[in-house]
Amino acid sequence: MLTATAAMAGPGAHPLKAAQSRSSNEKIGVAIIGTGGRGAAHTKAFASRTDCEIRYLCDADLSRAQGLVGSVARHQKTVPKTVQDMRRIFEDDSVDVVSIASCNHWHALAAIWAMQAGKDVYVEKPVSHNVSEGRRMVQVARKHQRICQTGTQYRSHGSNRALTEFIAAGKLGEVKLAFCMVGKRRGSIGTRGKFDPPKSVDYDLFCGPAPLAPVTRRKFHYDWHWIWDLGNGDLGNSGIHRIDIARWALGVRGPGKAVMSYGGRLGYTDAGETPNTQVTLHDFGDKSIVVEVHGLPTTAYKRMSNGLVIEGSDGYITSTQTSAAVFDLEGRKMQDLKGEARDHFDNFIQAVRSRKSSDLNADILEGHQSSALCHLGNISHRLGRQAKPREILERLSAQRIHGDVAETFDRNLKHLKDNGVDLDKTPLTLGASLAIDPKGETFIDHPQADALLTRPYRDPFVVPGESAI
Repeated sequence: MLTATAAMAGPGAHPLKAAQSRSSNEKIGVAIIGTGGRGAAHTKAFASRTDCEIRYLCDADLSRAQGLVGSVARHQKTVPKTVQDMRRIFEDDSVDVVSIASCNHWHALAAIWAMQAGKDVYVEKPVSHNVSEGRRMVQVARKHQRICQTGTQYRSHGSNRALTEFIAAGKLGEVKLAFCMVGKRRGSIGTRGKFDPPKSVDYDLFCGPAPLAPVTRRKFHYDWHWIWDLGNGDLGNSGIHRIDIARWALGVRGPGKAVMSYGGRLGYTDAGETPNTQVTLHDFGDKSIVVEVHGLPTTAYKRMSNGLVIEGSDGYITSTQTSAAVFDLEGRKMQDLKGEARDHFDNFIQAVRSRKSSDLNADILEGHQSSALCHLGNISHRLGRQAKPREILERLSAQRIHGDVAETFDRNLKHLKDNGVDLDKTPLTLGASLAIDPKGETFIDHPQADALLTRPYRDPFVVPGESAI
C-alpha cells in the first residue's frame, strides 16, 4: 500500500546463506509493501531465492509497484500482482510473509495488520513512528506468535558481532560511552509550498494513519523523511543503525533514565521540519549514548563521521556497517575486528521456518527499543525552545552523561561555524530535559511529552491501543 523507503545500503557483499528448499510446494509466498529504493532491495532479496515467491507488490503509488514487476518476473519466472491497498494482501492465504519498506508512518500499522492476519513480518527501521506503536508491535507479535524481524541489518554483519564479543570479554576495559555519528549530507528540499501528489498516488492510502494534510514539499517521495507527520528525521532514518549497535555493545535495554536533545534545522530555510543538526544525550545510569546528526558537511570524530565510536578505559572501537577496528588511547590502530557476514533476509526466512523468534538477529523487541530512543530524542527537541549557547552549556553540565559534554558541544558549535551558521540569527533549540519511567516507557511528570508518545489516528487507519490487542 505504501510508498518511498529509507535509502540505506543492503547487506554487505558475499553473505553466507543457509541451504534453501528447492521444492515448489515449500515456497514461501511473499508480499512487498513499499516499492521505493529500499523496497527494490527487498524484492531482489526475496525474488532471488529459490524457496520464496513474491506474489504481491504493493504501493500507494501504483506506478512504482508496476515498475518493479519486470525485474521480479525475470528473477522468479512468475509475475507478481500489483495493488495499492495492502488490505487485499492480508486477505490472501497464499501470502505467508509481508516485507514492509513503506514510509515510517505506515510501518507499525502495516506490521500489526499483517501479523493479525497470520503473516510473518520483516519491517524496515525505524519500526514505528512513535514509541507506543513499537510496543504494540511487540505485543501483537507475541500474542499471535509471529516472526517479526527489524531491518537493522548491521546486526547481521560479523564485525559488529565481533565488537560486542570483544567488549564483553573486557578487552576494551570499562566501557560506559558510545558516540553515534550520523554524517549524512542533506541539502535544502526547497521552499515550503502547496504541491499536488503525483497522479499515480492514492493520497488517502499514502497518508493512512497520518493526517490528510496538504503536500508542502516539492519532492513527494523520500523528502517525507523531514516532515514530522510522516518521518523521524535523520535520527530515525540513519541514526537508528548506530543506536542499535551501541545498545548491543553497551548491553543497555529499555528507554534509559533520561534524555535531552539540542540542535535545529540550520544553514538554510526550507520545507523541512526535522533537525539537520541534532545532538541527543541518553542517560542509562552507568552507561551513556550520545547521538550526533550532521546534515551539513562535517569532519570526523576519531575517524568516524558516519559510524560508531565506543569509548573504553583501555582504548576505543570504531564501527561502520561492515567493519570495525580497535584503537589504543593514543589513537594507534591495534587490530581489525572481523566475523562472518550473514544475509539479514536469509536470517529472517530461517526463523520463519524454525518458528523461533530467538533465531532472529533483530527481533522486533530490539527494533522497538532502538527506534524508541530515536523517538525520545525527537520528543525532547520538539518540546524545546531557542536558547543561547551559554544557557545550553549550563543545562548540559547538569546532565548525568559519561564523557565530556562541553567538548562535544564545542565541537558541534565549530561544525556550525565552519558551515557559516550564525547562531545569533538562527539560534539553536534547547530540548526539554526529560526523566523517564523505564517500566512504563513514559515520562515522569511531563504530560506534554507523554502526549507525543503516540498520535491521533484517522479512521480506519488506527493503531490499536494496548487493551484492544
